[in-house]
Amino acid sequence: MSRHDRWGRIGVWSAAWTEALRSGGEALSGEFTDAAAELDDLGYGTLWLGGGPAVTYARPLLEATSRMTVATGILSIWEHGPAEVAAQRAELERAFPGRFVLGLGVSHSRLTERYAHPYSAMTEYLSALDAAAEPVPVRDRVLAALGPRMLALARDRAAGAHPYLVTPEHTALAREILGADAVLAPEFKAVLDTDAERARAAARGHLALYLQLPNYTNNLLRLGFTEDDLRAGGSDRLLDAVFAMGDETAIARRAAAYLDAGADHLAVQVVTAEPGLPREQWRLLAAALPLEA
Repeated sequence: MSRHDRWGRIGVWSAAWTEALRSGGEALSGEFTDAAAELDDLGYGTLWLGGGPAVTYARPLLEATSRMTVATGILSIWEHGPAEVAAQRAELERAFPGRFVLGLGVSHSRLTERYAHPYSAMTEYLSALDAAAEPVPVRDRVLAALGPRMLALARDRAAGAHPYLVTPEHTALAREILGADAVLAPEFKAVLDTDAERARAAARGHLALYLQLPNYTNNLLRLGFTEDDLRAGGSDRLLDAVFAMGDETAIARRAAAYLDAGADHLAVQVVTAEPGLPREQWRLLAAALPLEA
C-alpha cells in the first residue's frame, strides 16, 4: 500500500460536523449523515473534522460512510488527555479498522489558557500516546505542523503533517523537511465563485479570525508576507496566495500547484458567505479535482 491509498488524493475539511455534534450531543441529524455518505460516494478520500473535535466525534461519520478515512483536523492536546485519546482511538480501530487517523495540534495561545511550551508539550503528548495501554501507532497520527521544528517532529514521530492556512511555497518547504516518505496533507481553501469581488469578500470574512492568531501570522511572515498583508482581513496578495477562487477549473489549477509542490493529499475547505453544508460545491469539485491517487 502506498502512502496515498489511505487518504486519497483529495479530501474534505469542514467544521460543520464538529459544530453539530458539539451542540447536539453525539448524534447527527439526517442532513449531516447524508452529506457524509454522499462525500463517500463521490470518491473523496478523507473527511477532516475541523473545529477542535474529540475522537468520539468520528464515530457517527464512520458509521455513515463505508470507505473513506475520517480524521481529526485537529484535536487539541490541551483539551483531551493522552490516555483517554489512546483508549478512544483503540475503540474506533476495533470497530472500523484502518479508517480513523488522529490529527493532533497545539492550538493557539488565544484559544486556551493552558498553552505553554508547545513543542515540548507535543513531544510529551506523543510519548504518552506511545506509553498508553493501547498505544496510538505512528502510522495513525499526524501533526498540525507549520514551522520547521514541528514539521521535523511530524516526520520523526507521526505519519506526517497536516498544515493549515498555507501556500504552495510552504508545501514545498514542508516536503523538504518531511522527506520523501512522510504524508503531507495541507488544508486547501476554495471559494467557488466567479464574481471576484464577492469571492474576495467571502475570503476576507473567513480569514479575519486566523489573522488574530500568532501561529498563523508568524508562519505567513516567515513566508515573506508583511504586516501590511495581514491587516483588514488580508491584502489581495495574501488572499491570492492562500485561497483558490473562481470556477472549478481555476480551483483545480490552484490545487495542482500544491500537489506539484509536494502535497500527497489536499484537505479541501469550501469557503462560502452562506451558512450550511456546501454540498453543491462539493459535487462540482468532485468532478473537477483529481480524487484518485
